[in-house]
Amino acid sequence: MPVPGLGGLWSDLSDLVLPAGCAGCGARAPGLRQGFCPRCVTELESLRPAPTRPDPAPPGLPPCVALGPYGGALREGLLAYKERGRHGLARPLGALLAEVVAAAAGPRGPVTLVAVPDTARAARSRYGDHMERLVRPAVGRLRAAGWPVRVLRPLRALPRPDSVELDSAGRAAAAEAAFRLRRSAPPVGAVVLLDDIVTTGATLAAVSRMLRGAGMPPKAAAVLAATQKRRRR
Repeated sequence: MPVPGLGGLWSDLSDLVLPAGCAGCGARAPGLRQGFCPRCVTELESLRPAPTRPDPAPPGLPPCVALGPYGGALREGLLAYKERGRHGLARPLGALLAEVVAAAAGPRGPVTLVAVPDTARAARSRYGDHMERLVRPAVGRLRAAGWPVRVLRPLRALPRPDSVELDSAGRAAAAEAAFRLRRSAPPVGAVVLLDDIVTTGATLAAVSRMLRGAGMPPKAAAVLAATQKRRRR
């Protein structure tokens, strides 16, 4: 069931007819809702936030909650948003992220959101930090549902290699040197880390250890998608 208080994810979103087609399946048809066709809207609405954990999990990784596996309309929507310039998808994806935050934070109360920041290079290539764009609609939906929300940006991302080119050990090593703390206001309530995808968990674990050392221990991490480990035959 959806988290009480947040309401239907799509009930307040107007239909848009976009020439780019559905972000989830590529269908070029009328009736798109914020970039998704009715079939993909149904698929996304069927997803429910649930605990997830990489295997093996890196030291320091907080409990993680994901909307769903990295596949189908969710995967294609994230790729369209991040890599294909479909910035308008921030609104529906941010609404979905709000559901995950509510599930990760537990009983309704004050929550502080800390998103994993983009590097300067990635932000330039995407015309802005992709997580910041998702956070804005997520915060709006949470506040409308009565959640006291604070957003902090205590981290600066340093240049690092593309994680796609790295194995698990390489991701862990890169994550350890990927961020720098900067001055920030104190958190209020539960601290929830935000990212779009969790794969090995190395980045979230490194960020969590850094925040914990600064007196801001995360209660959980909320992500939209979790990659699934392929089984060897």
